Amino acid sequence: MNTTELLNITALIVPDRPAIIFDEKEISFGELGDRVNRLANGLASLGVGSGDRVAVMQVNCNEHIESYFATAKLDAIFVPINFRARAEELTFMLNDSGVKAIILGERYQDMLNTISPELTTVESKITIESAGEGFVSYDDLIKNSSSDDLFPLADGDETTIIMFTAGTTGTPKGVMLSHNSFTSYILANVEPVDMESAERNILTVPLHHIAGMQAVMAAIYGGRTLVLQRQFDAEGWMKLVQDRQVNRAMMVPTMLKMLMDQPTFSEYDLSSLKVITYGAAPMPLEVIKKAISEFPNTRFINAFGQTETASTITMLPPDDHDIKESDPDYEKKLKRLASIGKPLPDVEVKIVDEDGRDVAVGENGEIVARGDRLMKGYWNREEATKETLRGGWLYTGDLGYWDPDGYIFLSGRAKDFLKRGGEMIAPEEVEQIIMSHPSVDEAAIIGVPDVEWGERVRAMVVIKPGQELTAEDVVEHCRPKMAGFKRPEDVVFIDELPRNPMGKVLKRVLREEYDQPIGSYD
Repeated sequence: MNTTELLNITALIVPDRPAIIFDEKEISFGELGDRVNRLANGLASLGVGSGDRVAVMQVNCNEHIESYFATAKLDAIFVPINFRARAEELTFMLNDSGVKAIILGERYQDMLNTISPELTTVESKITIESAGEGFVSYDDLIKNSSSDDLFPLADGDETTIIMFTAGTTGTPKGVMLSHNSFTSYILANVEPVDMESAERNILTVPLHHIAGMQAVMAAIYGGRTLVLQRQFDAEGWMKLVQDRQVNRAMMVPTMLKMLMDQPTFSEYDLSSLKVITYGAAPMPLEVIKKAISEFPNTRFINAFGQTETASTITMLPPDDHDIKESDPDYEKKLKRLASIGKPLPDVEVKIVDEDGRDVAVGENGEIVARGDRLMKGYWNREEATKETLRGGWLYTGDLGYWDPDGYIFLSGRAKDFLKRGGEMIAPEEVEQIIMSHPSVDEAAIIGVPDVEWGERVRAMVVIKPGQELTAEDVVEHCRPKMAGFKRPEDVVFIDELPRNPMGKVLKRVLREEYDQPIGSYD
């Protein structure tokens, strides 16, 4: 199924329902369809056609969403760019993907002008706000273009998006996602538009991220009104939810924690929220327990996936977040809160050892997935594609294990696993235990190279405001809860953990900055 059908169907059924609320603007589904057609015809007049690449670099806005559907209408390929990218990174991504036209915010014009001599394929530059010299005005392009509908020919297997990974090591890789990458998930897991039922979905996850784009597709298909926030800020988010009576939200764990840490949290009425989906980074057990208490009217969903899997492949549903101490299964459900749930019906998931064999229940291995919606491969990266896609399975690089009831628990990224004296250590297991200390706000475990042991365990710890804690306190807290070889051998207190925009801790940064040898082990 072509993704443009998601918008076409909803625009026919509920044309007058608000599709997007952004700042003071409200755009109905009918208007959105019209603007998409005009933009598509405008891009076509600039020479954009089937297979061409169109990049967008801007914070969350209605133009970002319009640009995707207009690009798809032309059978062209959409390339969302991280709006935090530096000049060198932007140059690489535009040249690597062979972008023909770029749509960007006014603030990025100077950077694009600076790198223009190095760009090899860009022919058209379109500015969403005031257009400088050599730039086309986005608004003028829509105003002066035909509203005639365009009918794409691409089937579900064709690439519709090239989405660059974060590139924490080496250069970013462009993940090729097909129309099926989105529609397969949506048709299997999202209720279609209902003329009688309307929901509002706040979206603050960046649209250059897979979670943001998947949320857009699901909202369009479901006829939900998207309430857009340019970038996350806790106070603004709570005000939008309260004022716009938002029913759904997609968040990363750090966002949820920041909300509840706000001194003004209790001043806002957030009772309209019926569903909060969280993911993109591990959720500390203490944070989700507190969230369940603080949002008594809200049902929670833990969605696990990555760019290469086109977002969610496993889910911990609302029923597994419904925990009560009076429940006979309370302890089991409490433990499951730390899991990523079970595989979704439209994807097959296994956990395998280094030889590709299924591991036994309780044993660590790499999570692999298979299904129609997984990536087609990495753009211009044949070797990287072969390494990740093997025998029809996508190797995620995430390690985990099954419990006896079929729930999957993460152990960490393969590259972050520690090996001390031949014993494998799962960072997330140690981190969760450290974060259960009442004075610990956040924690991360890294391995420090050691001649004798191979690696030794260093804990990076952020203390809660107003609390006091010593390294001995941390170690003693861990002592009865884990085997000796897993315990931190060194504790470093820092003000905050380095994170990417989606809240994932940048272990590479920690390893580079705190790689000093650990002294003799006591």
